[in-house]
Amino acid sequence: MIKDLLIVAAGMGTRLKAKGDLKPLVELAGKPLIEHALEAAFAAGLTQATIVVGYNGAILREFLKGLSRTRGWPIQVIENPDYQLANGLSVLKAKGHIEGRFCLAMCDHFVEPSLYKTLMTYPLAKDEIGLAVDTRLDNRFVDLDDVTKVRLRGNRILSIGKELKVFNGYDTGVFAAGPALFDAIENYSKQAGDFSISGGMEFLAGRGRAIAVDVSDSFWIDVDCPDMHDLATEWLASNRSGAA
Repeated sequence: MIKDLLIVAAGMGTRLKAKGDLKPLVELAGKPLIEHALEAAFAAGLTQATIVVGYNGAILREFLKGLSRTRGWPIQVIENPDYQLANGLSVLKAKGHIEGRFCLAMCDHFVEPSLYKTLMTYPLAKDEIGLAVDTRLDNRFVDLDDVTKVRLRGNRILSIGKELKVFNGYDTGVFAAGPALFDAIENYSKQAGDFSISGGMEFLAGRGRAIAVDVSDSFWIDVDCPDMHDLATEWLASNRSGAA
């Protein structure tokens, strides 16, 4: 069973600036996004978290220190000084700090604990990386202009990217990962000069090692702009009893 969580929280969050300067601390229904992300993961059974910070990292680090104390969550914080570059660099900063399998998530993705549970229990080979994928193409909580899309054949990811024209699933931003992801991001960067997480997954897809885990029965939303923040607030108002 996976026990470690890695959250990428280093970027500047420019699309959500109208709601607050530091994206992880933007409140959603009275609680910071980063706390929602941690709460769902710990509720699903993960037991320790590593957070990669960058932009205004000292502020976020101090908040996480207090959150760890008040909620009793084991949290370690890693700095990424290159936070203006691709998000895969934040993932690579965790290399050497996390051993074995871990879940990878984004600080601004609100998800139900059930999504993690489905992903964490999915059987994967040692060199495979699982991505939680939503196959509901009519999901109104997805920002079609910004979401990362995936093209699947069965449970195999054939291609991934925001610009895909032919696709049959959405990337939810939550992964069952391991050392193979670090290697993939590094290898893809050498080939294409791209340090993104999606680039690493594209590298794995080309080798049949990127696996789609269907989580279409769980709620998730990427709270990356004011409109999606409003939609997330709407959903939480209607589902407070079951929300993390």
